[in-house]
Amino acid sequence: MRTEPDWKRLAGKFIVFDGLDGCGKTTQLDLLESRIKAGGVPVVRMREPGSTRVGEHIRELLLSSKGDDLTMRTEMLLYMASRAQLVQESLLPALAGGNCVLSDRYTSSTLAYQGAAGGLPEDEILAVARVATQNTDPDLTIILDLPVEKAAARMAVKKPGKNVAQPGLFHDRIEQRRLEYHAAVRQGFLDQVARFPARYIKISAEGVRQAIEKKIAGGVAEFFNLL
Repeated sequence: MRTEPDWKRLAGKFIVFDGLDGCGKTTQLDLLESRIKAGGVPVVRMREPGSTRVGEHIRELLLSSKGDDLTMRTEMLLYMASRAQLVQESLLPALAGGNCVLSDRYTSSTLAYQGAAGGLPEDEILAVARVATQNTDPDLTIILDLPVEKAAARMAVKKPGKNVAQPGLFHDRIEQRRLEYHAAVRQGFLDQVARFPARYIKISAEGVRQAIEKKIAGGVAEFFNLL
């Protein structure tokens, strides 16, 4: 058995990190990206919504006060529009070129935020996703799980007497929704892990950064049989 994962076998693989805001996705993406690159595999990094010129314009509308009047269905369709541009312009060429693609969010987020928490039917979201993504699913989705109260504490300070998060240094219109909404989002992610065990793994986002990094690296190595 190998003592170090054979990261080269991740060439052409598509891995998504998802979870509540505040769960540490960006930090852990950085760390896994460094590991894979050190193993000799080129990595293309993406974030949703965004990562293309069109996607960044949609991101501004979705996450700023400009989107305050968006209905949940419109919100879902805008996320899918950004995703459609990303898949066609960046994701498919990157995979075809033998890169390992790491993405901060994907359809799993839409299922949790606009589906489980927003009330839109899962089958409708998946029907739109098939068109937007050209049936391009991640090889692996990593859900970084964190209790909603701890995620809120990382992102914001609670307003006195109100069950609403006060924006911190980084904030957007979706992060500011009520804590009950984010609790439903978390449950939506956990439900996906339970329903799709062949494509998802859950990693606890509690604890120190280095310990979480080790669990993720081990989870990825086991999932893709890299040892």
